[in-house]
Amino acid sequence: MFRIRGAVLERIGLPRPYARSRPINVVELDLAPPAAGELRVRIEAAGVCHSDLSVVDGTRVRPVPMLLGHEAAGLIEQVGAGVDDLAVGQRVVMAFVPRCGCCPACATEGVTPCEPGSAANAAGTLLGGGMRLSRDGRPVYHHLGVSGFATQAVVNRASAVPVDPDVPPNVAALLGCAVLTGGGAVLNVGRPRPHQTVAVVGLGGVGMAAVLTALAHNDVRVVGVDPLPDKLAAARAVGAHETYTPQQATEAGVKAAVVVEAAGHAAALQTAIELTAAGGRTITVGLTPPEARISLSPLGLVVEGRTLIGSYLGSAVPSRDIPRFVRLWRSGRLPVESLVSSTIALDEINDAMDRLADGTAVRQLITF
Repeated sequence: MFRIRGAVLERIGLPRPYARSRPINVVELDLAPPAAGELRVRIEAAGVCHSDLSVVDGTRVRPVPMLLGHEAAGLIEQVGAGVDDLAVGQRVVMAFVPRCGCCPACATEGVTPCEPGSAANAAGTLLGGGMRLSRDGRPVYHHLGVSGFATQAVVNRASAVPVDPDVPPNVAALLGCAVLTGGGAVLNVGRPRPHQTVAVVGLGGVGMAAVLTALAHNDVRVVGVDPLPDKLAAARAVGAHETYTPQQATEAGVKAAVVVEAAGHAAALQTAIELTAAGGRTITVGLTPPEARISLSPLGLVVEGRTLIGSYLGSAVPSRDIPRFVRLWRSGRLPVESLVSSTIALDEINDAMDRLADGTAVRQLITF
């Protein structure tokens, strides 16, 4: 057993502010060695994402106690039996939807998430059903196969993508969720052509990654949409050509060939649909509450030839797409570092969840 320190969600749905109700405790836990097909990784950096918050606030129900964190990167400390393509000392990016490579969903090239991987995530286990975390002899559940808010993690080999040493931890961590989800929606689904407009509704970490990826294309006009002035300013700072609040965008008659909804709110998706031009694509990546509903005119889709597409994890295959984003970053066309709004300590995790819920942060990065 290895002794680690990690952020454990004890109870779901406690009231805000989380800095007062403290649903997450930073505690010492036991981490079992990796089994066959697994890795032990020393975490270097982990991003705080809405997918973590959705478990804290009960939007996504998961078993507890659960060690949170799914967007992370680190160095391999130990490899389990049968892992012969990775070595101790390599930096890896965590992929929070492991792909078995065998199920029908894996044959869709990223369109639908892996069935066994999704089942393991819902159950709070690693791919294959195992659990490696415990506290006082009692099991602690894994978050999306990663549990990256900790000094170390054991993950399935399918949950790790190697990157070269020149990719620093603050970049590598964000490739696994924000960039894969937002950037993947642009690259894999939107596929903008020169002289088209890409609009992004919701400018958190995922939305800003979509903005950056759209800007990496030649001759593409990029529009950012968000109700918060600070986020509009952040989008302009990285190069967005125009920014609007949702009301301003509608009143100005903004229309885009590709519209990415990254807020996880029904109203944001409604706005995204309204901003989609004839023949365009509305791509929704935000995770709304299960009961959320929108009003939609099917006639508009038909007569204008528009498409509404759901995209989970940016319809990405991590082993294929993370190297693509690394190449864009290395070329200087994808400044991933600009997504980091602050660097925090693990002990600040409850406050970080408040800032995320308030919309005052793009990506808070925990460093170890």
